[in-house]
Amino acid sequence: MNGTSRSHTLVAMVADHPGVLTRVASMFRRRGFNIASLAVGNCEEPGYSRMTIEVRGTDDEVKQFEKQLYKLVEVITVRDLTDVSAVQTETALVRVRVSAADRPVLADIAGIFHGEIVDVGRDTMIVQITGVSETIDRFLDVIAEYGIDELTRTGVVAMARGSKAARNGSARG
Repeated sequence: MNGTSRSHTLVAMVADHPGVLTRVASMFRRRGFNIASLAVGNCEEPGYSRMTIEVRGTDDEVKQFEKQLYKLVEVITVRDLTDVSAVQTETALVRVRVSAADRPVLADIAGIFHGEIVDVGRDTMIVQITGVSETIDRFLDVIAEYGIDELTRTGVVAMARGSKAARNGSARG
């Protein structure tokens, strides 16, 4: 599979310093990679953040990119979870145009997808849905007929299953 371009999910532990996100994103840009999804947040280690980056490329290209990431002083570990058993999820908030008569139908559809109605307006509802990207995509397809006024997605966050933490992955050495 080395020559076949596919989606990769990388998880990086980085020092929580100003500008780290910009440096990582710039490195992708300079090498012609398009980031499909990027989520960053605090993690269990004070002073560090975890980045989950979805990128498309060949296995060799992504391995090269991992090596380039380690050239950034703030990068502590990088782990490619693409071929690892992992939990991957994202959250979306969707503002949908809906009449009062259609609210129960939309609420039922949201329930089928394990979504939650988090706001109701005169002619709109906001649904929060969490799950794998494909589930969110299917939900959006189903409700498209109502009219999606606004949509925001967090991007994928991922964690390897079992007891092996990402910080125990391929560390700088």
